[in-house]
Formats: sequence, C-alpha cells, structure tokens
Amino acid sequence: MTEAGRRPKLGSVKRTVTLEIAGSRYRMASDADEGHLQRLAELVNERIAALGPKASKSASPAQLLAVVALGLADELVQSENKRREVESSTKEALSRAIARIDRRLAVEPARHDE
Repeated sequence: MTEAGRRPKLGSVKRTVTLEIAGSRYRMASDADEGHLQRLAELVNERIAALGPKASKSASPAQLLAVVALGLADELVQSENKRREVESSTKEALSRAIARIDRRLAVEPARHDE
C-alpha cells in the first residue's frame, strides 16, 4: 500500500507495523505509511467506541469488528453508488452542452479572418 493506502510502489520495502484495534494488538507486514495505518486503526476504534460501552462489554472483539466492517462496507457501497450517479449526470450534462455547441456552430455562419 502507498501513502493513500492503495497500490504498493515498485521496490517498496515492507516493514512490521503493530496496530491496536478493538483492544487487540495486530502485527502486520506492510509497505504502507505507518501513520496512515494508525489513522485507519483510529477510525475503526472510533467506530467501535461509537457503538457504546454496552456493546463493548457484551460483544467480542470479533463481533465489534464485524459490525464496524459492515458499516464501513455499507458506506463504501453508498459512496460508490453516489459516485456513479455524479459520473452519469456529469456525462449527461457534458453531452447536452456539446450538443448545444454543435447546434450553435451549425447555425452561425462561418467567420473568416478579415
């Protein structure tokens, strides 16, 4: 993973990173920026904390992580749907604008340099 958490850079070096998530420590080899991974772990921990103290006491860490994972997956799906909607409406608006320009160019007489 890179700084943005996406694809690894060619020739990147993996190092061991330890993250604390839901009260458990996880060691992993990664080429991602450690600070980025720590921020992601903090996000997950914030989501777990938002479930409330009752959930943290009655559910196992695996159950808490499953609930958070489902919430994040739902947000990802909603975000992807929104992106597709915006992309579609942008394409439609551009197509309409190009059609208006084409109509205008077809109607206006050609101007030549004087």
